Amino acid sequence: MRSALRCPTRLHAGLFGLALLAASALLTSASALSGPDPRATALIQELGLKQADVAARDLPGWRVPKRIVLGSRNPQLLQQLQVVAPEVEIVVAAADPAARAEQLAGAQAVFGLCDQQTLDAAPELHWIQTLWVGVERCVVLPGLLERKILLTNMQRTSGMPIADHAIAMSTALMRGLPQFVRQQQAGRWADAESELPVMREIAGQTLLVVGLGGIGTEVARRAHGLGMRVIAIRNSSREGPDIVAQVGLSEELLAYAAQADVVVNSLPLTAETTGIFNAGFFAAMKPKSYFVSVGRGQSTVSDDLVAALRSGHLAGAGLDVTDPEPLPAGHPLWAFPNVIISPHVAAVSEIQNQRYLILAVENLRRYVAGEPMLNVVDIARGY
Repeated sequence: MRSALRCPTRLHAGLFGLALLAASALLTSASALSGPDPRATALIQELGLKQADVAARDLPGWRVPKRIVLGSRNPQLLQQLQVVAPEVEIVVAAADPAARAEQLAGAQAVFGLCDQQTLDAAPELHWIQTLWVGVERCVVLPGLLERKILLTNMQRTSGMPIADHAIAMSTALMRGLPQFVRQQQAGRWADAESELPVMREIAGQTLLVVGLGGIGTEVARRAHGLGMRVIAIRNSSREGPDIVAQVGLSEELLAYAAQADVVVNSLPLTAETTGIFNAGFFAAMKPKSYFVSVGRGQSTVSDDLVAALRSGHLAGAGLDVTDPEPLPAGHPLWAFPNVIISPHVAAVSEIQNQRYLILAVENLRRYVAGEPMLNVVDIARGY
């Protein structure tokens, strides 16, 4: 689980891009304290962040927190949280377990902590704000659902850089760049046609997005802009943006895979999605197609992916997430010349840290004011 506040990312055109130019400024004026940061308003509009149907004040157990514990020291986050909640004691979690347990004993909210030790030590806990997107390790904690703890995450905020990464991997594979990089490293100019990789034109290719959420929608937008035909699978409905030619349901996954030249995995990890990309899925994929994964490593059965690559059924793969993770030395995936592997860094770019920071601060402002929260996780569903 990679902490979002360690992953600064790239400016996106639009309202948020303009507003973020002042991202490092603290909001110290009375007018700023009385309402949302304009950057937060722009971020919500730009990314389509979801607001809860129920106000925080109407949730069982809600009250203005007296203490909040931060999972790690982040001076900028700490300062901005204190600006929007000056009456709340905000402390950085102590390294010593006994001292941390004492801090948590009086905490009503935590940022960047979601583990059994935290739940056990914090009997008054009502709200957990994660500083990352994936909450699969959090939602399974015993007592989280029963105690009606509010869980919010960073969903959609990293969609743009992750989509950039997915498209970069896809286009690099289609143009044979992994092989050319290896030839460059060897100092060898490959002028014989037999040494050239398969090289495809990007426009006109069909790209399947599996998981048409925040990340998947951004992938679709970029692929459409490159002239690709975009199709998608989603769990909830057949609805999708105009840039997606066709949206199927989960049970149609294999039929859609057979149409695609590139498949991009942007699924969250749940019981239903664990191991979903397996031998049956890869066999259903179009021969000589590409598989790109920026979702969760455990959604892919690594041995089945290796077999599909070895057989030549797949033309290549781009993996930002793997199972196991980190991928150990000597694993077969390292050796394929048509595979790109990055170390779970798709969310990283130069200013992503500010997106997460703005959302975390806005959610605290909303919680203290009793307003509807952003990015509330459906614990039973898992995301």
